[in-house]
Amino acid sequence: MSEPIKNRYEFVLLFDVENGNPNGDPDMGNMPRIDPQTGHGIVTDVCLKRKIRDYVDIVKSGEQGYDIYVKSGVVLNNQHKKVYDHFGEKPSKKKPKDDKYARFMCDNFFDIRTFGAVMTTGVNCGQVRGPVQINFGRSIDPIFQQEVTITRQAVAKEEDAEKGQTMGKKQILPYALYRTEGYISANLAQKTTGFSEDDLKLFWESLVNMFEHDHSAARGKMSARKLIVFKHNTELGSCQSHKLFDLVKISKKSGDLPPRSFADYEIEISKDVPDGVELIEKL
Repeated sequence: MSEPIKNRYEFVLLFDVENGNPNGDPDMGNMPRIDPQTGHGIVTDVCLKRKIRDYVDIVKSGEQGYDIYVKSGVVLNNQHKKVYDHFGEKPSKKKPKDDKYARFMCDNFFDIRTFGAVMTTGVNCGQVRGPVQINFGRSIDPIFQQEVTITRQAVAKEEDAEKGQTMGKKQILPYALYRTEGYISANLAQKTTGFSEDDLKLFWESLVNMFEHDHSAARGKMSARKLIVFKHNTELGSCQSHKLFDLVKISKKSGDLPPRSFADYEIEISKDVPDGVELIEKL
């Protein structure tokens, strides 16, 4: 594995959805998440991290150092016990006296190295603050939620056989373009998790490709459209992150009709980048 990263980064990711539900809200009957004040769609950071984890799990399956800590069906305390087994010690609920347990977890689990983790759930391995943080995704325009009625010829129970068909609901939105922003701290990578140049390359790759291995009827057509990266020439950075995010502007080409494709938007990326920062378009 390569050395920890030495440069601070920020990034802007644009992704869209067509005839699907990018992130259902369990408190609202699984309708697409929405900001009730503005009507803009929301995709949580947890949802995006899940897709990143799943992508890495696919492309790095079985490779040393790239296990995934948070995944479906896994008991976290069993993950923690791997550390104590490695050191030949009995699992403990007490706060560890040193960081060797957290270091072992960082060395072996990509998502801990990247996002950090609170590993104090019964079997205590301490906690780690990750260098990569992602904001909620938010749609550029208000979304239009739809609940579409669907029918099914097959039935699940004998008593429903005479009905001939059953009815169901599908929650979608016709189209939305989402924007999310993120931060990568070289300082935390060096001092806490060891997030490396190889990890960074894999992270960029996952942002570009994470939807390609996550297609389903419920999510419709989801695609990463733009990935704009700002690389600082120092560990602590050369300017405030919001000044860099403001360089990326998205606007509709026509104000008359609701957007129904990525082509309905104009993406403007200012080249007036502050000194000490490099703008890189990875997608």
